[in-house]
Amino acid sequence: MSSMKDREEGFERKFALDEEQRFRATARRNKLLGLWAAEKLGKTGEAADAYAKEVVVADLEEAGDEDVFRKIRRDFDVAGVAQTDHQIRRTMEELMTTAVEQIKNA
Repeated sequence: MSSMKDREEGFERKFALDEEQRFRATARRNKLLGLWAAEKLGKTGEAADAYAKEVVVADLEEAGDEDVFRKIRRDFDVAGVAQTDHQIRRTMEELMTTAVEQIKNA
């Protein structure tokens, strides 16, 4: 009985660790995405950093990535930045891979 409880607790710890790493990777991805978008929008320095923080905060609106995508899409549209939905989503995927690697190597 004790070994079953130990296994259960082990699975719970692993799940919690995986969720924490996923959260950290997503936040890192959103920051990288914000910096990428800021560059496209012509922002540099503190303005770029502030914009990246806005992108991170935008992810708190709802579960999933659509809130982040909508923010970037809307800001690009307002500024006249020519990026397709596919390009934005592909960049989101690429930066998630980068963020996961950065978290693993931290």
